[in-house]
Amino acid sequence: MSQVDVKLITEPTAKEFLTDYKEQKRNNNVPELKSQGHFILPDYKLTKQRKAFKIMKHTYLTKHYKSYVAFDSDNGHTLWMKNFASLTEAVFWLETGLDIGDTDTRSTYKEWKVKHEDAIEDLKNQLRELKKKRTQQIPLDSAN
Repeated sequence: MSQVDVKLITEPTAKEFLTDYKEQKRNNNVPELKSQGHFILPDYKLTKQRKAFKIMKHTYLTKHYKSYVAFDSDNGHTLWMKNFASLTEAVFWLETGLDIGDTDTRSTYKEWKVKHEDAIEDLKNQLRELKKKRTQQIPLDSAN
């Protein structure tokens, strides 16, 4: 079993990443991001749109069921973002930097998936727990 260095995040944290990267990019030649590492935001997708006479490019996070946004800020200077349809594909991209169709002489996507099956299952369990916490309702008696 091989461990993966990926953390699941929530929407407010992802918005902080976007605003931090935008501010750092605007103010510094060499930006230094507050948080470094590999992160995945579940149930959202990135939407890019040009506004203001197509001069300004805006990036939004929109809710999208069973979609994942991968954030890679491992070097601390650049925030790479990409949409994925599956959690396994997102983790593969974060760990190797390759897409599924890319060829690598060391290993293929299928080999990598078999090798990291336990770690991916752990991430899926974390995701299920996170969704359970979000869906649990506070009883009306204790809310008053």
